[in-house]
Amino acid sequence: MSYAVIKTGGKQYKVAVGEKIKVEQIAADVGQEIVIDQVLAVGSGAELKVGTPLVAGATVKATVLSQGRHDKVRIFKMRRRKHYQKRQGHRQN
Repeated sequence: MSYAVIKTGGKQYKVAVGEKIKVEQIAADVGQEIVIDQVLAVGSGAELKVGTPLVAGATVKATVLSQGRHDKVRIFKMRRRKHYQKRQGHRQN
């Protein structure tokens, strides 16, 4: 089984052939094939090739299945005995 460690959206993901992952929003349409060239490591069985910092000539092809937003994160701040309460919500793309 071959796998790769890629970097996208400021995070690192270990991916394999045929695997589905959720990443930060990518500027591409649904169904469009993208090429990720920031490959940090490539492995196959017991063999591992680590880049410094990237593996030269390695790319990962992926297809955008859907675009969406995360669940809302609710932020609630309160200071006791000071009559201060603040509610805020955030949804990441």
